[in-house]
Amino acid sequence: QVQLVESGGGLVQAGGSLRLSCAAPGNIFNINVMGWYRQAPGKQRDLVATFRSGGSTNYADSVKGRFTISRDNAKNTVYLQMNNLKPEDTAVYYCLVQIRSGYTYWGQGTQVTVSS
Repeated sequence: QVQLVESGGGLVQAGGSLRLSCAAPGNIFNINVMGWYRQAPGKQRDLVATFRSGGSTNYADSVKGRFTISRDNAKNTVYLQMNNLKPEDTAVYYCLVQIRSGYTYWGQGTQVTVSS
């Protein structure tokens, strides 16, 4: 069973920073999109940022200028650098890996809590 390995969540004060990482195993091929979604309690899962194989990135308006997504293709790893965190960024963050066929793998989620 394919498992994405997420790390980097935790508790931080408002204005602080965290870096999330997500590693896909080597038996996932033809990766097209790697990225992050988040889900706050009682809300739907929403896009945070994605990084396509061609190099294009996409961010939710709420995180533009504060979050940066990057990708290491050699390691099948995607990162999310989160700066100037706000309490409204509190959520479970899920990594996703989508291959060219359209199939999407999801991570187990990592909790990010920002205190005011």
